[in-house]
Amino acid sequence: MTTDAAGSDVGSLAARFPTDFRWGAATAAYQIEGAVHEGGRGPSIWDTFSHTPGRTAGGDTGDVAVDHFHRWRDDVALMADLGLQSYRFSIAWPRIQPTGRGPANEEGLDFYSGLVDALLDKGIRPVPTLYHWDLPQALEDSGGWPERDTAFRFADYAGLVTERLGDRIPLWLTLNEPWCSAYLGYAAGVHAPGRTEPTAAMAAVHHLNLAHALGAKAIRAVSGADTGIGAALNFHLPRPADPTDPRDLDAVRRVDALANRAFLQPMMEGRYPDDLICDVAGVTNFDFVRDDDLDTLTTPLTTLGINYYSSCVVRHYDGATPRATADGHGDGASPWVGADHVEFPPTAPPHTAMGWNIDPSGFTELLVGLSRRYPDLPLLVTENGSAFHDRVDADGRVRDTERTDYLRRHLGAVADALDAGADVRGYLVWSLLDNFEWAYGYDRRFGIVRVDDDTQERTVKDSGRFYAAVLAAHRSRPGTR
Repeated sequence: MTTDAAGSDVGSLAARFPTDFRWGAATAAYQIEGAVHEGGRGPSIWDTFSHTPGRTAGGDTGDVAVDHFHRWRDDVALMADLGLQSYRFSIAWPRIQPTGRGPANEEGLDFYSGLVDALLDKGIRPVPTLYHWDLPQALEDSGGWPERDTAFRFADYAGLVTERLGDRIPLWLTLNEPWCSAYLGYAAGVHAPGRTEPTAAMAAVHHLNLAHALGAKAIRAVSGADTGIGAALNFHLPRPADPTDPRDLDAVRRVDALANRAFLQPMMEGRYPDDLICDVAGVTNFDFVRDDDLDTLTTPLTTLGINYYSSCVVRHYDGATPRATADGHGDGASPWVGADHVEFPPTAPPHTAMGWNIDPSGFTELLVGLSRRYPDLPLLVTENGSAFHDRVDADGRVRDTERTDYLRRHLGAVADALDAGADVRGYLVWSLLDNFEWAYGYDRRFGIVRVDDDTQERTVKDSGRFYAAVLAAHRSRPGTR
């Protein structure tokens, strides 16, 4: 029976997944493409942010990233060699509309059309994400996501892309992690555009939700009412420091409202949580929600994308000074609007290079809980992975045992969720390639394929070999599609 280098029985692991389960990997445009001044592309907020001194580790930018724009054919061949069945990538809005408005840039559409065709030729299903944080800078100059008009510009953009690619795309993802776009970009200021305006952040929450709904309608207007639509949400799994302390339990509720239900309930139920509205009443009265917006938000999803990396611990904080909190990158403004008296104490080890704890049981808990809450909604793991400081051995091999173990344990957690009745249809590892890790620059490596910073040479790590072995074992099962 097939085993990986660490001796794990990959055959037994693969056998735990349904025969129609789909495997793949994920990336994002600004993190891998480079070529920021080529092909008619306009500047994005991440171009501006990364070129602002002090914003990214080492002053790193995505100008070159891992040069996928020029190397995409080789990267698609690499995907096929790994046995991927699906590839989630993002489309750079400023490649399609350099200023976020107006007609489509044909060079940009040609690039993604060629990529889609190459994927299909290799039997790999393309899963495009329309927005992975690279807002055209011109739209930010007009106010960005706190401005309502940005949602309508997104719908125009979605329609343009669908007109060109829609005949080959079975599932569209509208947004990636709107929590990051709204709170890290407009409240904490550690992501582009780097603003620290809590009121603007809450308006951004709504306009991102509205953009998702309007974008979905634009896609279906072109491709039909049955077109697959999803969004990739990064769910937080908060646990109370003291489960017997009602104040800590309330801290869990607050984090869940801001991080999870602020997006999930509008998308699924057409409403904002009452407790969220109360929690942020000192910041905003939600007057950015206009008549009929809530009806618009209830655009049916066909798939819910799940991004999961770790869990967290929360507790009530009694101090007078608001605390810097989880994912705020240390000192500075907090992303947790209206939650000044919530604190994120350190989690127990082990941790990844991001400082995130490793908690596969939380993954199972999340998937089962979502499937029970929305039993008719299929789930797709759109991101799951880990950053470690890899070492290249003298023989050129990357023996990333920690990442391999993380991957094995989290695949087991997905299998546990399936056993418990969760309707999970596929798994996309983050990430296919080492890449530009936002404010951390190139200091954090998530890839199952190493990319040399100087030569751009791709090397499959041991974690990638392990993942490929699982996929091969799964394909070998009778009845696998």
